[in-house]
Amino acid sequence: MEDSLRIGLAGLGTVGTGVLRNLSEHRSLLKERCGKEIRVVAVSARSRHKDRGIDLGSIEWEDDPVSLASRDDIDIFVELIGGENGPAKTSIQAALGAGRHVVTANKALLAHHGHLLAELAESHGVCLRFEAAVAGGIPIIKVLTEALAGNRFTRIAGVMNGTCNYILTRMEAAGLAYDEVFAEAESLGYLEADPNLDVGGIDAGHKLSILSAIAFGTRIDFDSVTLEGIQRVSIADIEYAAELGYRVKLLGLAQMNDEGLQQSMQPCLVPASSPLGQLEGADNMVVVTGEPVGQIVLRGAGAGEGPTASAVVGDIIDIARGGSGLALGRPCATLSTPAISADTGISAFYLRLDLVDQPGVMAKVASALAGAGVSIDRMRQKSHRNLSAPVLIVSHPVASSAIDQALIAISDTGVCTDPPVALRIESG
Repeated sequence: MEDSLRIGLAGLGTVGTGVLRNLSEHRSLLKERCGKEIRVVAVSARSRHKDRGIDLGSIEWEDDPVSLASRDDIDIFVELIGGENGPAKTSIQAALGAGRHVVTANKALLAHHGHLLAELAESHGVCLRFEAAVAGGIPIIKVLTEALAGNRFTRIAGVMNGTCNYILTRMEAAGLAYDEVFAEAESLGYLEADPNLDVGGIDAGHKLSILSAIAFGTRIDFDSVTLEGIQRVSIADIEYAAELGYRVKLLGLAQMNDEGLQQSMQPCLVPASSPLGQLEGADNMVVVTGEPVGQIVLRGAGAGEGPTASAVVGDIIDIARGGSGLALGRPCATLSTPAISADTGISAFYLRLDLVDQPGVMAKVASALAGAGVSIDRMRQKSHRNLSAPVLIVSHPVASSAIDQALIAISDTGVCTDPPVALRIESG
């Protein structure tokens, strides 16, 4: 066994400096755990002279991450640049092509090019590891590919974007509107440079597509993820949901049914008493259902220097111990192109209808619901406001297509002062 493992690290942002700090401060502990000294021999970043609060004096510098990835004196290339294309992609391809192991935290790159990179790693007999790409410090990739590899998975669900969970829980706790909390999150540095990656559900959708591919043995198919962000979630719906015993979460769901793979990332209601309903702040949670294991719940910090660096270093340790394994849990040749399933799931729905205050309005609503095959489980009418009467309805379990039909019929009657709101209710 070689007595050292040599690292080339590209990207010295928050996570990159966190990885360097972890490797330096825990040097002796890591050597005890893997039997090798882990040394960072070279790094690459946009600016050589930026003060990052960490000593880089003993580490060589490469201006070009592709040159770093191609060096003969590294064993593992760690990519923390970000972005689905550009230098992140070309440097990883260069490293794998040169027979170097790769560790990355880049979920966007994997969501769009993960199969290609997994094939390249497999053909060169090296590892492609990406625990940090999904749910930060939660070891969900290892759970699916290793600890639960003997299970047939039936469902993956979870809250996979800490920024969205922070915004929604903060709105509820403080009674603030979305725009106010969005501005607060932006000032705290919680949002991506392009905020729509967070609040539009794109970041979380990237993660879901990676998990569902591993769980169901398919090629990664981000394009088939149904995406709806949290921008239209109102403080009124959060408060009304709480009165009914629910909380609003940006929830990812993936399952394989008879028609094919179904993937969605959208705001849903979950019972306040459920594990997902109790999730606060910027934490993530992934709920895995499989046979024979049943349901497994994993919760933890989904982002930030410490948790993400922890996941990166964990992958480095696995490789240092001689770990191999297939990037997506199975040989790439066995991964199928998934058939895309329509949303055929049956569930209850929360409906909010702001109705004109006139006689006969509820009769028209009831007729539209009945015509679509939607039956009412619970209904509440709230205090009038601005000449409209908010009515809350919880349906019995029904197909989403029936809800869509009902909402069109209700809108066509002209009884609504604002567009109807419908949110799926999940068990959590």
